[in-house]
Amino acid sequence: MAISTTNLKKKCLEIKVVISDVDGVLTDGGMFYSEKGEVLKKFNTRDGMAVELLRNQKIPTVIMTREKLNIVLKRAKKLLIKDVFLGIKKKESLLPKICRKFQIEKKNIAYIGDDVNDLEIMSQVGLSVSPQNAIGLIKKSSDHVCKSNGGEGVLREVADMIISFKQ
Repeated sequence: MAISTTNLKKKCLEIKVVISDVDGVLTDGGMFYSEKGEVLKKFNTRDGMAVELLRNQKIPTVIMTREKLNIVLKRAKKLLIKDVFLGIKKKESLLPKICRKFQIEKKNIAYIGDDVNDLEIMSQVGLSVSPQNAIGLIKKSSDHVCKSNGGEGVLREVADMIISFKQ
């Protein structure tokens, strides 16, 4: 249910925190396994710059994922993302904690997700966004569907959109 540009701008002007899922958003959803069983993921450099651009606007980025992989922590550390939540099955349950920490309301949060486990949190935040290749239900439920697919700079696209509306 993509919204009008006017309503999208209104929502973007309210954003003070961006939360992103990992698999299917910051990555293409694929996982590579080495012979030793190590999981490897490919992240997009443009999303790394997005975190910096948002930080420069005093908009922190939070990572929230159902997975419990150290590789996500390593990526977050490289990007100076302090708030990383691993192994979260009910992502919406963390909204009160995030609102308290950043002294914001749910309407001040943008969430980027791509699959059914993101649906509930997306229905509760101020701005819900999905990659172009998200599942149909998520795309229909999103305020905005990106032109980019997961792993191809979705966070950067969202950051650029938010920042452009705030200037």
